[in-house]
Amino acid sequence: QVQLVESGGGLVQPGGSLRLSCAASESIFNIYAMDWYRQAPGKQRELVATITSSGRTSYRDSVKGRFTISRDNAKNTVYLQMNSLKPEDTAVYYCHADRPAVAGYWGQGTQVTVSS
Repeated sequence: QVQLVESGGGLVQPGGSLRLSCAASESIFNIYAMDWYRQAPGKQRELVATITSSGRTSYRDSVKGRFTISRDNAKNTVYLQMNSLKPEDTAVYYCHADRPAVAGYWGQGTQVTVSS
């Protein structure tokens, strides 16, 4: 029932920045953790960043110091600020609403391409 709509993807040069947004159709951040995943062609989907309902954040090692996950509860929106982008960051990025032992919700994905 929850819908997640992403925006902010696009084409950037190496070293550039993008901010992805994921807007939820209802207020869920008090009970769901929010994740950003990404999937490159021919590779498995991988977890990039998480923000829990209490506001704790975590990141995969390859993006630490470059990416920041945040949320705006009033706007029902979670963000992924991506700085110092590298070609290996190229992927479809998905937001995910996550609860233990409960089926979550996925956005449609947004393409991020890092290329000169």
